[in-house]
Amino acid sequence: MRNKLILSALFVSLLLLVWPALPAYAQIGKFVPIQAGSDADRAVTEINAATDAAQKLALIDKFAASVAQGDMAMVADDLYVNYYLAAKNYDKAFEYGEKLFALDADNFSNAVNMVRAAAEKGDAEKLFAYGEKASAILQRYKTSAAPDGLSEDAWANRKTQTLQDAHDNVTYVEQLVFNGAYQMRDVTKRAGALVRFAQMFPESAYASQALGVAAASYRQSQNPAKMLEVANGLLAKDPNNLGMLILLADYYSEKGEQLDKAEGEAKKAISLVDVSKKPEGATEEQWQAQNALQKGLALSALGQINIQKKDNVQAVQNLRAAAPLLKPDEGSYARNQYRLGFALLNLKRLPEAKVAFTEAASVNSPYKALAQEKLRSAPATTAGRN
Repeated sequence: MRNKLILSALFVSLLLLVWPALPAYAQIGKFVPIQAGSDADRAVTEINAATDAAQKLALIDKFAASVAQGDMAMVADDLYVNYYLAAKNYDKAFEYGEKLFALDADNFSNAVNMVRAAAEKGDAEKLFAYGEKASAILQRYKTSAAPDGLSEDAWANRKTQTLQDAHDNVTYVEQLVFNGAYQMRDVTKRAGALVRFAQMFPESAYASQALGVAAASYRQSQNPAKMLEVANGLLAKDPNNLGMLILLADYYSEKGEQLDKAEGEAKKAISLVDVSKKPEGATEEQWQAQNALQKGLALSALGQINIQKKDNVQAVQNLRAAAPLLKPDEGSYARNQYRLGFALLNLKRLPEAKVAFTEAASVNSPYKALAQEKLRSAPATTAGRN
């Protein structure tokens, strides 16, 4: 429940991906020229033109046996990879992909194919292994020295252009690996996988999102040490990360620790919600709902901090402001109303406290039974304690 906001706020829909073709001029790895009019050229043209799957495979087999000598073996392996990928025979695609890597360890196009095959097969282990291979290929390329006969400036310009041309494919790989981690059901494994992703692609637009979800997942799995490590690390890089500000304010408010720090984070989060920009791809309705939930959680955390500091009047104000914003999320709403009941009890406003506890008990959440118990004991209660 507590990390629902973080997950919903940071979620990126990656289910409808279109695989971008890697243009020839974005080649990272060995380049194998095929002379126009050569036997290899005619064979590859015939293979690409074949529409019958069995005929295409027979032509690839013929090419591999008769033409694919020397570097042409890489062309044959690539043809096999793409054939088996299209046929959804992922094990065979992996087999030929590994053969291609043995001949050209820096073949980025092959890494893209392998990540795609692993994602489509649902093989998380291979997905991350090939994601790391893709990342390593990119890093080696970025730091590679100019080849003989090319100046460093010319090589730097060529690398910049090649990386720009490969941008869509890099993003595609990042999306698939991020999505594979995000969809893991086990929260501990999800958290670890998302941290691994952020280490793999530190410059990715998804890196901060991955760490945000990882921190929330660590909290959900009752691992506060890892949650604090990831959340504080992310805030050190991105001090205005709304999700992490809310997560930490909420955590410290409940623990009754570092209350001044938590109060500052909650207030900062509230101010950021009002000026945050709608992310690309989100509808206005989704954006407004997300903002409302974020602001509600920050206000609720602030109300809990007020209770911890024994400022119950201010707590009531903040918790009541949070209530309508949190109502779409039953767990967050119930917790807020439970907190409100305590603040009102502390102020000896028993009838209002009963209303708040009744509202907390009206929805299915971990606070239902707790609120019902308070309602049973409320007539004899003059003061609350959190």
